[in-house]
Amino acid sequence: MSDLGHVLVLAGGLSYEREVSLRSGRRVSEALRAVGIPVETRDTDASLVPAVLADPPDAVFVTLHGGAGEDGAIRSVLELLSVPYVGADPDACRVAFDKPTAKAVVRSFGLRTPESVTLPKETFHDLGASAVLDRIVERLGLPLFVKPSRGGSALGASMVRTAQELPSAMVGCFAYGDTALIERYIEGVEVSVSVVDLGEGPVALPPVEIVPDAGLYDYASRYTAGHTEFFAPARLSPEVSQACAEMAVTAHTALGLRDVSRTDLIVDEAGLPYFLEVNVAPGMTETSLLPMAIEAAGDDLGTLCQALLEQAAARHSA
Repeated sequence: MSDLGHVLVLAGGLSYEREVSLRSGRRVSEALRAVGIPVETRDTDASLVPAVLADPPDAVFVTLHGGAGEDGAIRSVLELLSVPYVGADPDACRVAFDKPTAKAVVRSFGLRTPESVTLPKETFHDLGASAVLDRIVERLGLPLFVKPSRGGSALGASMVRTAQELPSAMVGCFAYGDTALIERYIEGVEVSVSVVDLGEGPVALPPVEIVPDAGLYDYASRYTAGHTEFFAPARLSPEVSQACAEMAVTAHTALGLRDVSRTDLIVDEAGLPYFLEVNVAPGMTETSLLPMAIEAAGDDLGTLCQALLEQAAARHSA
């Protein structure tokens, strides 16, 4: 019997990933109701703070993606309201949400990550786009992968196979953020490893292999059923699977994360995993990777979410 009498699921927000967040919120709410937990779902609008003050929840599950959902802002507000929540604290979120910063932190812990350049829009324009892009290609080689330094769902991200493709990739990236992360593209197997900590230390769930029909795991491939084939667990050797698991747990620990995270990796032809990025509010939709990993581990989504909420409530009480 759970002590959770009032659980709040936050979903929606005003980021580019609003629709995905709403789907994640519905999935988590349905899973919790299925295990008997009373759930209220709310958007992050002007009614949120008065509602929380009038009827404080026992714990909050944040399914906001991008922007305030992952940069620590909404969690800072929850702390101001003295409301317990699942997931990393605001400081850890700020570090993890900024991809170049996260890469620098995990690299300092010995993790392998593709060589990259971070370029704000102002620098790109002020120094002359053509000259800067030429140096990027000269330094990193081709192919490249360009993505906003903050945000998710592959919005504004694109692969660059020729130097002629790089300018348009930068323009597309800057449509979703003011800073671009340009990485050397690693050919290999895309893998996602979710990490859960229920009080006995972070544990990696089975890795999920991602095989998009279009060759690139873009927004449509992520959220349109049938556009991507998933293998859970991934079709990796035991040694490579273990290396991926260790990398995800190290990233979770190095970045000071809590409760749950998802690390995206790519495994090259030699079987070496590379850290790409980490997500502090993993998607929970029907095509999201964390629920697939939970199922592959033989666990139930609702039961796990309940345990995370109970842990958050107990942490707050302590």
